[in-house]
Amino acid sequence: MSTLSKPDLPDTSNGQTAAAPPAHLSQVPSKKIDVKNDSPFTSAEDVKRWIKSQAQALGFGDCGFLSVHHPLFAQQMTQLQQWLAKGYEGQLQFMHNNHHLRAHPDKLVEGAKTIISVRMDYLTQTPTPRTVADNDFPNQGIIARYARGRDYHKTMRSRLKQLALQIEAMLPEWQHLDIGSAQEFVFRPFSDSAPIFERPIADAAGLGWTGKHTLLLNKQAGSFFVLGELFISLELPDDAPVKSHCGSCSACIDVCPTQAIVAPYELNASACISYLTIEHDGIIDEKYRRAIGNRVFGCDDCQLICPWNRYANITTVEDFAPRHSLDNSSLLELWQWQEADFMQKTQGSPLRRTGYVNFLRNIAIALGNANGSQEVITQLQAKLQTHNAMLDEHIHWAIAEQQRKLSGIDA
Repeated sequence: MSTLSKPDLPDTSNGQTAAAPPAHLSQVPSKKIDVKNDSPFTSAEDVKRWIKSQAQALGFGDCGFLSVHHPLFAQQMTQLQQWLAKGYEGQLQFMHNNHHLRAHPDKLVEGAKTIISVRMDYLTQTPTPRTVADNDFPNQGIIARYARGRDYHKTMRSRLKQLALQIEAMLPEWQHLDIGSAQEFVFRPFSDSAPIFERPIADAAGLGWTGKHTLLLNKQAGSFFVLGELFISLELPDDAPVKSHCGSCSACIDVCPTQAIVAPYELNASACISYLTIEHDGIIDEKYRRAIGNRVFGCDDCQLICPWNRYANITTVEDFAPRHSLDNSSLLELWQWQEADFMQKTQGSPLRRTGYVNFLRNIAIALGNANGSQEVITQLQAKLQTHNAMLDEHIHWAIAEQQRKLSGIDA
Protein backbone atom coordinates (compact mmCIF):
# COMPACT_ATOMS: atom_id res chain seq x y z
CA MET A 1 0.00 0.00 0.00
CA SER A 2 1.21 3.51 -0.66
CA THR A 3 1.86 6.16 2.00
CA LEU A 4 1.24 9.87 1.69
CA SER A 5 4.23 11.62 0.16
CA LYS A 6 3.89 14.69 2.43
CA PRO A 7 1.54 14.49 5.42
CA ASP A 8 -0.56 17.54 6.29
CA LEU A 9 0.53 18.64 9.80
CA PRO A 10 -1.75 20.67 12.09
CA ASP A 11 -0.99 24.37 12.60
CA THR A 12 0.20 24.81 16.28
CA SER A 13 1.49 28.38 16.09
CA ASN A 14 -1.72 30.01 17.41
CA GLY A 15 -0.83 32.97 15.23
CA GLN A 16 2.28 33.82 17.30
CA THR A 17 5.84 34.09 16.05
CA ALA A 18 7.91 31.18 17.23
CA ALA A 19 10.83 31.93 19.50
CA ALA A 20 14.33 31.71 18.01
CA PRO A 21 16.20 28.51 18.94
CA PRO A 22 19.07 28.73 21.39
CA ALA A 23 22.35 29.78 19.87
CA HIS A 24 23.99 26.42 20.55
CA LEU A 25 21.30 24.73 18.44
CA SER A 26 21.17 27.21 15.61
CA GLN A 27 24.24 25.70 13.99
CA VAL A 28 22.85 22.16 14.01
CA PRO A 29 21.51 21.31 10.57
CA SER A 30 17.82 20.44 10.60
CA LYS A 31 16.86 16.87 9.77
CA LYS A 32 13.95 16.37 7.36
CA ILE A 33 11.90 13.20 7.50
CA ASP A 34 11.57 11.62 4.05
CA VAL A 35 8.23 9.92 3.63
CA LYS A 36 8.56 7.48 0.76
CA ASN A 37 5.82 6.52 -1.67
CA ASP A 38 6.46 2.83 -2.28
CA SER A 39 3.60 2.45 -4.75
CA PRO A 40 3.99 3.34 -8.42
CA PHE A 41 0.22 3.89 -8.59
CA THR A 42 -0.62 7.51 -7.92
CA SER A 43 -3.49 7.83 -10.40
CA ALA A 44 -5.92 5.86 -12.51
CA GLU A 45 -3.66 6.52 -15.50
CA ASP A 46 -0.91 4.56 -13.72
CA VAL A 47 -3.32 1.66 -13.37
CA LYS A 48 -4.14 1.82 -17.08
CA ARG A 49 -0.45 1.80 -17.99
CA TRP A 50 0.09 -1.26 -15.82
CA ILE A 51 -2.87 -3.07 -17.38
CA LYS A 52 -1.59 -2.24 -20.85
CA SER A 53 1.84 -3.68 -20.04
CA GLN A 54 0.26 -6.89 -18.75
CA ALA A 55 -1.94 -7.13 -21.84
CA GLN A 56 1.06 -6.82 -24.13
CA ALA A 57 2.92 -9.48 -22.14
CA LEU A 58 -0.03 -11.81 -22.76
CA GLY A 59 0.28 -11.39 -26.53
CA PHE A 60 -2.13 -8.52 -27.15
CA GLY A 61 -0.85 -5.86 -29.52
CA ASP A 62 -2.46 -3.06 -27.51
CA CYS A 63 -5.44 -2.17 -25.39
CA GLY A 64 -7.65 0.85 -24.77
CA PHE A 65 -10.29 1.86 -22.22
CA LEU A 66 -13.87 3.02 -22.61
CA SER A 67 -16.79 3.60 -20.25
CA VAL A 68 -19.85 1.36 -20.58
CA HIS A 69 -21.85 4.62 -20.59
CA HIS A 70 -20.01 6.20 -23.53
CA PRO A 71 -22.28 8.11 -25.97
CA LEU A 72 -21.05 6.06 -28.92
CA PHE A 73 -23.55 3.29 -28.14
CA ALA A 74 -26.58 5.46 -28.86
CA GLN A 75 -24.89 6.77 -32.01
CA GLN A 76 -24.09 3.26 -33.21
CA MET A 77 -27.67 2.12 -32.66
CA THR A 78 -28.87 4.80 -35.07
CA GLN A 79 -26.32 3.70 -37.68
CA LEU A 80 -27.17 0.03 -37.18
CA GLN A 81 -30.88 0.67 -37.77
CA GLN A 82 -30.06 2.55 -40.98
CA TRP A 83 -27.79 -0.31 -42.14
CA LEU A 84 -30.43 -2.95 -41.40
CA ALA A 85 -33.05 -0.92 -43.26
CA LYS A 86 -30.95 -1.34 -46.43
CA GLY A 87 -30.97 -5.13 -46.08
CA TYR A 88 -27.20 -5.42 -45.95
CA GLU A 89 -27.20 -8.08 -43.21
CA GLY A 90 -28.19 -11.02 -45.42
CA GLN A 91 -28.85 -14.04 -43.20
CA LEU A 92 -27.26 -12.39 -40.15
CA GLN A 93 -30.55 -12.30 -38.30
CA PHE A 94 -28.82 -11.93 -34.94
CA MET A 95 -28.13 -8.33 -35.94
CA HIS A 96 -31.85 -7.67 -35.32
CA ASN A 97 -31.73 -9.02 -31.77
CA ASN A 98 -30.65 -7.75 -28.34
CA HIS A 99 -30.58 -4.10 -29.33
CA HIS A 100 -31.14 -3.10 -25.70
CA LEU A 101 -27.82 -4.74 -24.80
CA ARG A 102 -25.98 -3.14 -27.70
CA ALA A 103 -27.27 0.27 -26.65
CA HIS A 104 -26.61 -0.32 -22.93
CA PRO A 105 -23.57 -2.56 -22.47
CA ASP A 106 -23.74 -1.97 -18.71
CA LYS A 107 -26.76 -4.32 -18.78
CA LEU A 108 -24.66 -7.04 -20.39
CA VAL A 109 -22.44 -7.39 -17.33
CA GLU A 110 -23.99 -6.17 -14.11
CA GLY A 111 -21.57 -4.01 -12.18
CA ALA A 112 -19.23 -3.38 -15.11
CA LYS A 113 -17.95 0.18 -15.46
CA THR A 114 -15.15 -0.02 -18.04
CA ILE A 115 -14.54 -1.94 -21.25
CA ILE A 116 -10.93 -2.87 -21.99
CA SER A 117 -10.69 -3.23 -25.77
CA VAL A 118 -7.79 -5.33 -27.04
CA ARG A 119 -6.34 -6.29 -30.39
CA MET A 120 -4.25 -9.34 -31.24
CA ASP A 121 -2.07 -9.61 -34.36
CA TYR A 122 -2.53 -12.84 -36.31
CA LEU A 123 -0.20 -12.83 -39.33
CA THR A 124 2.38 -15.62 -39.38
CA GLN A 125 3.97 -14.43 -42.62
CA THR A 126 4.27 -10.92 -44.00
CA PRO A 127 2.35 -10.54 -47.28
CA THR A 128 3.76 -8.62 -50.24
CA PRO A 129 2.67 -5.00 -49.69
CA ARG A 130 -0.28 -3.75 -51.75
CA THR A 131 -0.56 -7.02 -53.67
CA VAL A 132 -3.33 -9.63 -53.79
CA ALA A 133 -0.98 -12.54 -54.42
CA ASP A 134 -3.78 -15.04 -53.67
CA ASN A 135 -4.98 -14.50 -57.24
CA ASP A 136 -1.72 -15.97 -58.54
CA PHE A 137 -2.65 -19.45 -57.31
CA PRO A 138 -6.02 -20.28 -58.93
CA ASN A 139 -5.74 -24.01 -58.11
CA GLN A 140 -5.04 -23.40 -54.43
CA GLY A 141 -7.76 -23.04 -51.79
CA ILE A 142 -7.39 -19.67 -50.10
CA ILE A 143 -8.44 -19.52 -46.45
CA ALA A 144 -8.47 -16.16 -44.69
CA ARG A 145 -5.27 -15.74 -42.71
CA TYR A 146 -6.96 -15.42 -39.32
CA ALA A 147 -8.60 -18.84 -39.78
CA ARG A 148 -5.64 -21.05 -40.65
CA GLY A 149 -4.79 -21.97 -37.07
CA ARG A 150 -6.71 -22.44 -33.84
CA ASP A 151 -10.02 -20.65 -33.31
CA TYR A 152 -8.93 -17.24 -32.03
CA HIS A 153 -12.13 -16.76 -30.03
CA LYS A 154 -10.99 -19.32 -27.48
CA THR A 155 -7.47 -17.93 -27.38
CA MET A 156 -8.75 -14.39 -26.95
CA ARG A 157 -11.16 -15.20 -24.13
CA SER A 158 -8.59 -17.34 -22.33
CA ARG A 159 -5.99 -14.59 -22.32
CA LEU A 160 -8.52 -11.93 -21.38
CA LYS A 161 -9.44 -14.05 -18.37
CA GLN A 162 -5.74 -14.25 -17.45
CA LEU A 163 -5.57 -10.46 -17.69
CA ALA A 164 -8.64 -10.12 -15.45
CA LEU A 165 -7.12 -12.39 -12.80
CA GLN A 166 -3.89 -10.38 -12.86
CA ILE A 167 -5.92 -7.19 -12.36
CA GLU A 168 -7.85 -8.78 -9.51
CA ALA A 169 -4.60 -9.71 -7.75
CA MET A 170 -3.52 -6.05 -7.86
CA LEU A 171 -6.67 -4.57 -6.30
CA PRO A 172 -5.12 -4.11 -2.82
CA GLU A 173 -2.46 -1.89 -4.40
CA TRP A 174 -5.12 0.45 -5.78
CA GLN A 175 -7.45 0.96 -2.84
CA HIS A 176 -6.14 4.47 -2.21
CA LEU A 177 -7.40 5.42 -5.69
CA ASP A 178 -11.02 6.28 -6.36
CA ILE A 179 -11.57 3.62 -9.02
CA GLY A 180 -13.78 1.11 -7.20
CA SER A 181 -10.98 -1.30 -6.28
CA ALA A 182 -12.36 -1.79 -2.77
CA GLN A 183 -15.61 -3.28 -4.06
CA GLU A 184 -16.20 -6.80 -5.30
CA PHE A 185 -14.38 -7.25 -8.61
CA VAL A 186 -16.56 -8.16 -11.58
CA PHE A 187 -15.24 -9.14 -14.99
CA ARG A 188 -16.26 -10.94 -18.17
CA PRO A 189 -14.29 -11.52 -21.40
CA PHE A 190 -15.80 -11.39 -24.88
CA SER A 191 -14.61 -12.09 -28.39
CA ASP A 192 -17.25 -11.82 -31.08
CA SER A 193 -19.49 -13.67 -28.63
CA ALA A 194 -22.12 -11.13 -27.54
CA PRO A 195 -24.15 -8.21 -28.95
CA ILE A 196 -21.31 -5.70 -28.67
CA PHE A 197 -20.23 -2.91 -31.01
CA GLU A 198 -16.75 -4.40 -31.13
CA ARG A 199 -15.05 -2.31 -33.82
CA PRO A 200 -16.64 1.03 -32.77
CA ILE A 201 -15.49 0.39 -29.18
CA ALA A 202 -11.93 -0.23 -30.36
CA ASP A 203 -12.13 2.90 -32.52
CA ALA A 204 -13.36 5.08 -29.65
CA ALA A 205 -10.77 3.57 -27.29
CA GLY A 206 -7.93 4.68 -29.55
CA LEU A 207 -6.81 1.32 -30.96
CA GLY A 208 -7.08 2.71 -34.48
CA TRP A 209 -9.55 4.28 -36.85
CA THR A 210 -12.27 2.74 -38.99
CA GLY A 211 -11.09 2.31 -42.56
CA LYS A 212 -13.25 2.66 -45.64
CA HIS A 213 -13.59 -1.15 -45.70
CA THR A 214 -15.15 -0.89 -42.19
CA LEU A 215 -12.22 -2.69 -40.54
CA LEU A 216 -10.06 -1.08 -37.88
CA LEU A 217 -6.71 0.34 -39.03
CA ASN A 218 -3.67 1.14 -36.92
CA LYS A 219 -0.65 3.19 -38.04
CA GLN A 220 1.79 0.75 -36.42
CA ALA A 221 -0.05 -2.50 -37.17
CA GLY A 222 -2.28 -2.20 -40.23
CA SER A 223 -5.45 -4.27 -39.88
CA PHE A 224 -4.40 -7.92 -39.62
CA PHE A 225 -5.56 -8.30 -36.04
CA VAL A 226 -8.64 -9.55 -34.19
CA LEU A 227 -10.49 -7.75 -31.41
CA GLY A 228 -11.76 -8.66 -27.97
CA GLU A 229 -13.24 -6.99 -24.90
CA LEU A 230 -12.87 -7.36 -21.15
CA PHE A 231 -15.66 -5.82 -19.08
CA ILE A 232 -14.48 -4.90 -15.57
CA SER A 233 -15.97 -3.18 -12.54
CA LEU A 234 -13.09 -0.71 -12.11
CA GLU A 235 -13.90 2.84 -13.16
CA LEU A 236 -11.05 3.99 -15.37
CA PRO A 237 -10.82 7.07 -17.61
CA ASP A 238 -11.64 6.80 -21.31
CA ASP A 239 -8.86 6.78 -23.84
CA ALA A 240 -9.05 9.24 -26.72
CA PRO A 241 -9.78 8.17 -30.32
CA VAL A 242 -7.14 8.67 -32.99
CA LYS A 243 -7.41 10.59 -36.23
CA SER A 244 -8.34 8.81 -39.45
CA HIS A 245 -5.51 8.40 -41.95
CA CYS A 246 -7.27 6.95 -45.01
CA GLY A 247 -7.27 10.25 -46.85
CA SER A 248 -8.35 10.01 -50.48
CA CYS A 249 -7.25 6.36 -50.84
CA SER A 250 -9.92 4.04 -52.26
CA ALA A 251 -7.80 0.91 -52.81
CA CYS A 252 -10.01 -1.33 -50.66
CA ILE A 253 -13.16 -0.19 -52.45
CA ASP A 254 -11.62 -0.66 -55.88
CA VAL A 255 -10.21 -4.14 -55.21
CA CYS A 256 -13.29 -5.77 -53.65
CA PRO A 257 -14.16 -8.66 -56.02
CA THR A 258 -17.92 -8.45 -55.39
CA GLN A 259 -18.09 -4.65 -54.91
CA ALA A 260 -19.42 -5.25 -51.41
CA ILE A 261 -17.97 -1.93 -50.16
CA VAL A 262 -20.79 0.12 -51.62
CA ALA A 263 -19.44 3.45 -50.33
CA PRO A 264 -16.64 4.58 -48.03
CA TYR A 265 -17.30 3.09 -44.57
CA GLU A 266 -20.38 1.18 -45.80
CA LEU A 267 -20.37 -2.59 -46.39
CA ASN A 268 -23.10 -4.68 -47.94
CA ALA A 269 -22.32 -7.79 -45.89
CA SER A 270 -24.62 -9.95 -48.01
CA ALA A 271 -22.26 -9.42 -50.97
CA CYS A 272 -18.99 -9.84 -49.05
CA ILE A 273 -17.01 -13.01 -49.80
CA SER A 274 -16.29 -13.50 -46.10
CA TYR A 275 -20.04 -13.54 -45.43
CA LEU A 276 -20.87 -15.68 -48.47
CA THR A 277 -18.29 -18.39 -47.72
CA ILE A 278 -18.72 -18.49 -43.93
CA GLU A 279 -22.11 -17.23 -42.77
CA HIS A 280 -24.36 -17.76 -45.79
CA ASP A 281 -26.21 -21.07 -45.77
CA GLY A 282 -27.41 -22.61 -49.01
CA ILE A 283 -27.13 -21.49 -52.61
CA ILE A 284 -24.73 -18.66 -53.41
CA ASP A 285 -26.09 -16.35 -56.10
CA GLU A 286 -24.48 -17.10 -59.45
CA LYS A 287 -23.61 -13.43 -59.91
CA TYR A 288 -20.97 -13.74 -57.16
CA ARG A 289 -19.41 -17.08 -58.08
CA ARG A 290 -16.72 -16.01 -60.53
CA ALA A 291 -15.78 -13.11 -58.27
CA ILE A 292 -15.24 -15.52 -55.36
CA GLY A 293 -12.34 -17.02 -57.31
CA ASN A 294 -10.34 -19.47 -55.20
CA ARG A 295 -11.45 -18.17 -51.78
CA VAL A 296 -13.02 -21.05 -49.88
CA PHE A 297 -13.25 -19.47 -46.43
CA GLY A 298 -13.15 -15.72 -46.01
CA CYS A 299 -11.33 -13.06 -48.02
CA ASP A 300 -8.33 -10.84 -47.32
CA ASP A 301 -8.27 -8.73 -50.49
CA CYS A 302 -9.26 -5.39 -48.97
CA GLN A 303 -6.56 -5.83 -46.33
CA LEU A 304 -3.85 -7.09 -48.66
CA ILE A 305 -4.21 -4.03 -50.90
CA CYS A 306 -4.27 -1.51 -48.03
CA PRO A 307 -1.11 0.64 -47.86
CA TRP A 308 -1.19 0.62 -44.05
CA ASN A 309 -0.60 -3.13 -43.98
CA ARG A 310 3.01 -2.63 -44.92
CA TYR A 311 3.27 -2.08 -41.16
CA ALA A 312 1.37 -5.25 -40.23
CA ASN A 313 3.02 -7.22 -37.44
CA ILE A 314 3.86 -10.90 -37.16
CA THR A 315 1.96 -12.52 -34.31
CA THR A 316 3.59 -13.72 -31.11
CA VAL A 317 0.67 -16.08 -30.46
CA GLU A 318 1.41 -19.66 -31.50
CA ASP A 319 -2.27 -20.55 -31.90
CA PHE A 320 -2.40 -18.67 -35.22
CA ALA A 321 0.19 -20.97 -36.83
CA PRO A 322 -1.40 -22.76 -39.83
CA ARG A 323 -2.55 -26.32 -39.23
CA HIS A 324 -3.11 -29.16 -41.70
CA SER A 325 -1.38 -27.12 -44.46
CA LEU A 326 -4.34 -24.74 -44.60
CA ASP A 327 -1.98 -22.06 -45.90
CA ASN A 328 -0.89 -24.24 -48.82
CA SER A 329 -3.57 -26.73 -49.88
CA SER A 330 -4.72 -27.38 -53.42
CA LEU A 331 -8.43 -27.23 -54.16
CA LEU A 332 -8.44 -30.89 -55.18
CA GLU A 333 -6.81 -31.86 -51.86
CA LEU A 334 -9.55 -30.07 -49.95
CA TRP A 335 -12.21 -31.54 -52.24
CA GLN A 336 -11.08 -35.03 -51.24
CA TRP A 337 -11.89 -34.44 -47.58
CA GLN A 338 -14.63 -36.72 -46.33
CA GLU A 339 -16.87 -35.45 -43.57
CA ALA A 340 -14.77 -37.33 -40.99
CA ASP A 341 -11.66 -35.57 -42.33
CA PHE A 342 -13.41 -32.21 -42.10
CA MET A 343 -14.49 -32.82 -38.52
CA GLN A 344 -11.03 -34.01 -37.49
CA LYS A 345 -9.03 -31.29 -39.26
CA THR A 346 -11.32 -28.44 -38.19
CA GLN A 347 -11.46 -29.37 -34.53
CA GLY A 348 -10.85 -26.13 -32.61
CA SER A 349 -10.77 -24.24 -35.93
CA PRO A 350 -12.89 -21.37 -37.28
CA LEU A 351 -13.55 -23.51 -40.39
CA ARG A 352 -15.97 -25.64 -38.39
CA ARG A 353 -18.42 -22.72 -38.49
CA THR A 354 -19.26 -23.08 -42.17
CA GLY A 355 -20.16 -26.78 -41.98
CA TYR A 356 -18.96 -29.60 -44.21
CA VAL A 357 -21.45 -29.34 -47.08
CA ASN A 358 -21.17 -25.54 -47.31
CA PHE A 359 -17.38 -25.97 -47.30
CA LEU A 360 -17.70 -28.33 -50.27
CA ARG A 361 -19.99 -25.77 -51.91
CA ASN A 362 -17.25 -23.16 -51.59
CA ILE A 363 -14.62 -25.52 -52.99
CA ALA A 364 -16.90 -26.43 -55.90
CA ILE A 365 -17.17 -22.76 -56.84
CA ALA A 366 -13.39 -22.39 -56.58
CA LEU A 367 -12.86 -25.47 -58.75
CA GLY A 368 -15.12 -23.93 -61.35
CA ASN A 369 -12.83 -20.88 -61.28
CA ALA A 370 -9.61 -22.96 -61.38
CA ASN A 371 -7.54 -23.55 -64.49
CA GLY A 372 -9.31 -25.75 -67.03
CA SER A 373 -8.65 -29.42 -66.38
CA GLN A 374 -10.35 -32.71 -67.20
CA GLU A 375 -9.15 -34.01 -63.81
CA VAL A 376 -11.09 -31.25 -62.09
CA ILE A 377 -14.25 -32.19 -64.01
CA THR A 378 -13.81 -35.86 -63.09
CA GLN A 379 -13.37 -35.04 -59.42
CA LEU A 380 -16.40 -32.75 -59.45
CA GLN A 381 -18.56 -35.41 -61.07
CA ALA A 382 -17.53 -37.93 -58.41
CA LYS A 383 -19.40 -35.99 -55.74
CA LEU A 384 -22.65 -35.50 -57.65
CA GLN A 385 -25.68 -36.88 -55.80
CA THR A 386 -23.65 -37.65 -52.67
CA HIS A 387 -25.02 -34.90 -50.42
CA ASN A 388 -27.88 -32.63 -51.44
CA ALA A 389 -29.40 -30.68 -54.32
CA MET A 390 -27.81 -27.44 -53.14
CA LEU A 391 -24.29 -28.84 -53.51
CA ASP A 392 -25.17 -30.51 -56.81
CA GLU A 393 -26.32 -27.15 -58.20
CA HIS A 394 -22.87 -25.66 -57.52
CA ILE A 395 -21.08 -28.74 -58.88
CA HIS A 396 -23.03 -28.53 -62.14
CA TRP A 397 -22.12 -24.84 -62.41
CA ALA A 398 -18.43 -25.62 -61.80
CA ILE A 399 -18.41 -28.40 -64.39
CA ALA A 400 -19.95 -26.05 -66.95
CA GLU A 401 -17.28 -23.43 -66.18
CA GLN A 402 -14.52 -26.00 -66.61
CA GLN A 403 -15.98 -27.27 -69.89
CA ARG A 404 -16.22 -23.73 -71.17
CA LYS A 405 -12.52 -23.18 -70.45
CA LEU A 406 -11.46 -26.46 -72.05
CA SER A 407 -13.48 -25.67 -75.16
CA GLY A 408 -11.99 -22.19 -75.40
CA ILE A 409 -15.37 -20.50 -75.27
CA ASP A 410 -15.29 -16.99 -73.86
CA ALA A 411 -18.14 -16.17 -71.53
